[in-house]
Amino acid sequence: QVHLVESGGGSVQAGGSLRLSCAYSHKTNRMAWFRQAPGNEREGVAAIGTPTGTTYYSTSVKGRFTVSVSQENAKGMMYLEMNSLKPEDTAMYYCAATYLWSGDFFRADEYQYWGKGTVVTISS
Repeated sequence: QVHLVESGGGSVQAGGSLRLSCAYSHKTNRMAWFRQAPGNEREGVAAIGTPTGTTYYSTSVKGRFTVSVSQENAKGMMYLEMNSLKPEDTAMYYCAATYLWSGDFFRADEYQYWGKGTVVTISS
């Protein structure tokens, strides 16, 4: 069982920055950040293949968000650096992980493990 815990959400003004963190208990092959705004479907915004470090971004965040992972001793972390934030970035952000090697990095049902989410609110 992989445990994921997000942190770092909050409220900032448009144009500002936030860094989300996801602590994970076991290393997997793919990790991603998804978000869900009220009334919207969950969408993938950033993903990383942990064996290679290859990253993927949705068109809505490319150039503004950066995903990364680190492993220090027994502690694994995934980060989402978010810059130039916009009101439309407001959502609950979730960390997700899977042991699948290939597939659609932004397909939610390919991820077996999920955190409980952290709220990001961007004001105009």
